[in-house]
Amino acid sequence: MSAAGWRTSIDAAAARLRESGRGFVRETPLWKLSGALFGIAQPGVEVWLKLEHLQASGSFKARGMMNRLLSHAIPPSGAIVASGGNAGIATAGAAQALGVHCEVFLPEVSSEAKRARLRALGAQVVIGGAAYADALAACLARQRESGALLTHAYDQQEVVAGAGTLGREIEGQGGLPDSVLVSVGGGGLIAGLAAWFERRSRVVALEPELAPTLFRAREAGEPVDVEVSGIAADSLGARRIGSFAWELTQAHVRDALLLPDAAIRSAQLWLWKELKLAVEPAAALPLAALQSGAYQPRPGEKICLIICGANVDPSTLN
Repeated sequence: MSAAGWRTSIDAAAARLRESGRGFVRETPLWKLSGALFGIAQPGVEVWLKLEHLQASGSFKARGMMNRLLSHAIPPSGAIVASGGNAGIATAGAAQALGVHCEVFLPEVSSEAKRARLRALGAQVVIGGAAYADALAACLARQRESGALLTHAYDQQEVVAGAGTLGREIEGQGGLPDSVLVSVGGGGLIAGLAAWFERRSRVVALEPELAPTLFRAREAGEPVDVEVSGIAADSLGARRIGSFAWELTQAHVRDALLLPDAAIRSAQLWLWKELKLAVEPAAALPLAALQSGAYQPRPGEKICLIICGANVDPSTLN
């Protein structure tokens, strides 16, 4: 799809969510803070926190999953998804809002907090194997039997366009940031942001060292399977970067950085202790990039950190 085609698709998704989404998807706050609060020495730096962890279902995934469901006729068997947790929670929440059945396949690494949330939303939960790829295989086999509408956690055009509405919203709220720092798993979020911002803002891909799907794809020159583990594996645990993410990041994203689990955990705890933001590890990668020095801001830079999810047990933040 062309750049103009993606922007048209994102505009259409925003209209669809607003007009037919039954109020499920929220406009989330954009919090502009001084870089000094984060220990940034360069003068004039602004850090924008896009608080997408306050989104319906607790993550940005609500945008793409609802857009997918609204874009198709939903069969009597409802919707089905394989997910590390957040896409499943978003699909289940969207399905509940629309009054349809939902079946969610999870990998064993998914957290109990996410499983409990799914059950509370009325979803049928199935543990489909050790990792996301195993859960996806089980999900696809079940979908062929049931005929349910499949929502992919990150690699469908409607899901990417839905994620792109987040970039559209940021620009509408605060104008163009100079840079956007975003965590990457399968790549649906960075695909949507890259599709919207193109190179008008510098979109920076951030991955855990133990889940480097985009980084390894760039080394190989094409998407490849990687082993994934570590602190953020329940939400950034895809073994291979998605096809849409690969195409869009190749076109619009220059930088892909890796971060150690220790830096991610430190940033997660800092967000709770200093700002009282209870977020999952995946949401802490943008701050970890700043605090660890992996990303070095320029004087006067406006940096947007995507705080992407809050499906975490708060007792783990002490």
